[in-house]
Amino acid sequence: MAEMFDTQNAFRGGCGGSVVLRRLACQYIRLILFRRLNDFNFSLGVSCFLAYGRGEWRSVGGENIPTKFPHFSLHYPLFLPFFIDHGDVILRLQDVTFHYDHHKPILDGAGFSVRENAKLTIMGQNGAGKSTIFKLITRAIKPQEGEIHMKKGMTIGIAKQVIANDDLQKTVLEFFESAFSEKKYDIDRHIARVLDAVQLKAPMEKKISAFSGGQKARLLLAFALIQEPDILLLDEPTNNLDQAGIDHLTSFLVMYEKTCIVISHDAAFLNSFTEGVLYLDAHTHKVEQYTGNYLDVLERIEEQIEREQRQNARMEKAIIDQKEKINFFSHKGGKMRKLASKMRDAVEEAEDNKVEVKREDKTIAPFTIDAEEFPKPLVQISSVHIMVGHKPVKKNVEVTVRRKHTLLITGPNGIGKSSLLEAMANGKEKGAVITEGVKVGYYRQDFSGLPMDKTVYDILEEAMEKANNQLVYSTAARFLLPADKIQTRAAALSEGQKGLLCFARFMLQKPTLLILDEPTNHINFRHLPVIAEALNEYQGGMILVSHDSEFVQQIHIDEELDLGAL
Repeated sequence: MAEMFDTQNAFRGGCGGSVVLRRLACQYIRLILFRRLNDFNFSLGVSCFLAYGRGEWRSVGGENIPTKFPHFSLHYPLFLPFFIDHGDVILRLQDVTFHYDHHKPILDGAGFSVRENAKLTIMGQNGAGKSTIFKLITRAIKPQEGEIHMKKGMTIGIAKQVIANDDLQKTVLEFFESAFSEKKYDIDRHIARVLDAVQLKAPMEKKISAFSGGQKARLLLAFALIQEPDILLLDEPTNNLDQAGIDHLTSFLVMYEKTCIVISHDAAFLNSFTEGVLYLDAHTHKVEQYTGNYLDVLERIEEQIEREQRQNARMEKAIIDQKEKINFFSHKGGKMRKLASKMRDAVEEAEDNKVEVKREDKTIAPFTIDAEEFPKPLVQISSVHIMVGHKPVKKNVEVTVRRKHTLLITGPNGIGKSSLLEAMANGKEKGAVITEGVKVGYYRQDFSGLPMDKTVYDILEEAMEKANNQLVYSTAARFLLPADKIQTRAAALSEGQKGLLCFARFMLQKPTLLILDEPTNHINFRHLPVIAEALNEYQGGMILVSHDSEFVQQIHIDEELDLGAL
C-alpha cells in the first residue's frame, strides 16, 4: 500500500495520512540511526515515503535517507510527536500503593498515564516491581491504596516471561483455547493467523513442553495477539529469541497500531520502537514518566544525577562556610551572638532544602567463579541430535572441551540447542559424555534447575562443600540479594533475581564445567558486563548458548558448533 498524504498535515500531527505510514516513517529512521537494521531485510510490505518542503515525496530504500530530509537524520526526536498519533488517555494509575510485605513497599503513591497508540517501556532494576505493575494493570492483584482507571471497553493481552507449568502439557490447540472464556468455533483460523505473525510453524497436536525456549517465546506472543487486545503487555519478549526472531518482533511492533507496553533488558531492542519510558525507582517506589527513546532517557537520568550532585555540593560548601562563621560569632557577645543564632536558622533551612539525589540502579560488584583442577578432558562430543521438521536427526561431530576452553553452540530457534544441553547435563546424550568426576554448574534458561520451594539461604548453603553462614550472606548481598531476601523462597523472587541467584550459587559451588543456556535472560543490562568479565576470566571449561551477540563478544570463544550448519 503506497499511500500519499498531505505534508503539512503530517508535520502538524493532523489527520492526513495513515497512522501506520507515519509511524513506519519515523521508526524506520530510528532503526537506521541506531544501526538496528544491519542485514535485516525490512520487508514490511509497505512503501515508505518521506515528505519535505513543497510536499515532494521520495522513497527510502536501504539506509539511503534523502539528503533533502535533514530534520530526521539530525533531530528525529523533535519530530517524533508529529508522526505518532496519540489519542485519549486509556490507562491511568493514580496514587497507587502496593506491597507484598508492609515493610517492603513496591509502589508508594505512584502514578502514570498511558495514551492510545503509545509504545512505552517500563524500566527498573531486577526486583523493583516491573512485572507487578503488569499484574496491577491486568487486575491479577489489587493495590492497597490508590486507583487504576481504564477507558471503558479496553481489552488487555499479556505475553508473560515464561509459560506456566500448568500449560506445558497442553497441546497447541488447547493452549490457545484457554485464551478464551467461551468456545471459539473458528479458532483454527485465528491460531494460523497469529502463528504466521510470529513466524512459527506448530502442529496443533504438539505439546507445549516439546517446543524450544525461543519457540515458547513466540507462542507467548501469539497467545496475547489472538485475543486482539487494545493494550498489549510484553514481559521480556526477546528472551530466548534468536536475532531473526528479534528483528521480526521489532518490525511487528513498529507496525502495531495499538498501545504496547514492554518490559525488556535489551536496550537496543527497546530503542528501536519505544517513544516513552516509565521508570520505576526502586528507592522512592515512584514511577517517573519520560518521553523520548530509551537511550535518551538513560542519558537524561545520568545528567539529572550529576546536576543534583553538583547542586548539593555547592550547597554543602556554603553550609560549611556558614557554620564556620556561626562558630566564630557565637563566641562573641551581644549582636554577634544574635547574628549567629539567625545564621544557624538559615543553615538548618538550607540543609532541609538540599535535593534528594536520584540514585542509580545498583550494579553487582565484580566477582570470580573458581574452578577446580581437572587433568582430563571435561566433555567429549562425537554426535548430537538436531530437530529437522519437528523430528530428531543424529549428526556426527568431533568436539572436546577441556579446562580454559569455551564452546559456543549456535543455531536458529527450534534446532535443539537447549535440548542438547539438557541431555548432556543429565547424561542422556550418548554422543556427548561428561567425564566422571567433573563438577557441573548448569544454568537453565527457565530456571527449572532451581529448587523453587527452598530459600535463597538453603540454595546457596547446599552449593558449598562446607557450610559458612557469613559467606552465604556476603555472597547473596554481592548479587543484590540482601538480608531481607535471604529467607525468601526462590519461587517468590523476580526472574532477574533468580538469574543472579544462579551466579551466586556458581561462585560458591566452584564448578569445573559451566553449561550456560541463555544466561543473560531476565538480567538487568547493567549487570551483563560484570557477568561477561567473570565468565571471560573463568578457568574451567564452558559450553555457552546465547543469542545476545554483544554479551558473547565480551567472552573469548575457542570453538563454535553451529547446529544449523550440520
